Amino acid sequence: MSSITTTASANTSKVWFITGASRGFGLEIARAALARGDRVVATARRPQAVTDVLGEHDHLLAVALDVNSDEQALAAADAAVSRFGRIDVLVNNAGYGLLGAVEEASREEVQNQFATNVFGLLGVTRAVLPHMRRQRGGHVINISSIGGYAAYPGWGVYGATKFAVEGLTEALAAELAPLGVHATVVEPGFFRTDFLDASSLVRVGNEIAAYAQTVGAMRGHMDSANHQQPGDPARLAAALLKLADSGTPPVRLPLGSDTVARITAKNRTVEAELDAWHAVAVSTDLGAASN
Repeated sequence: MSSITTTASANTSKVWFITGASRGFGLEIARAALARGDRVVATARRPQAVTDVLGEHDHLLAVALDVNSDEQALAAADAAVSRFGRIDVLVNNAGYGLLGAVEEASREEVQNQFATNVFGLLGVTRAVLPHMRRQRGGHVINISSIGGYAAYPGWGVYGATKFAVEGLTEALAAELAPLGVHATVVEPGFFRTDFLDASSLVRVGNEIAAYAQTVGAMRGHMDSANHQQPGDPARLAAALLKLADSGTPPVRLPLGSDTVARITAKNRTVEAELDAWHAVAVSTDLGAASN
């Protein structure tokens, strides 16, 4: 039995279903939820990697799940409900990064990125939502990125997957609200995880010299930033516990001072461009006055 302490009874604790739970954000969220007495279904391609870190625990169910398999997603959701009776919080955390210019990325690299970060997330969500609808309650938390709100050179394809997650979550929030289910997209900035390691980051196979000033500079910056990021993953996990406990959660939750600064800057830029081009923007309506 693990030494993780519990502070809530099984009758009041939440049941979490977390993808990509063997390391990084997923592992930290699982650890924090268990520590306060919640029950956790921690999924990973190799579930033994979860128990190697967290140990055997009455409140922990480690399940094999490759998010690219709809069959495994359905089986994992069924196993969760069979073990704990319900799923209160789904955390779609599994994913990886792709670093390279938009032109540099091959069709296969782009397709693989979308397969995991978007289609995998959708498959798991489709597997879990019937249980949440049946119980008339739950919370879908999709892990995006500041790159899903504001683009960076070198992260165009990765950011596109996260932009997709943002749009999907906005729609989910509206669709699920009458059913008693919430949806939130979480936008972390740069956190001190292994995201920039080879285990979580793929670099495009084709590098084009013409992009040295932009994407090349980003590649160099990522090398120096690895494990020097300002964000604390344990604090992110604590923030997600607060999010899951909220009766009125936001549709978007930015995490990290760098994220807040980037969102503020982008919003100002969008407002300035809208103001500068307002006349053109509204000139296309039928019956609009022409200049």
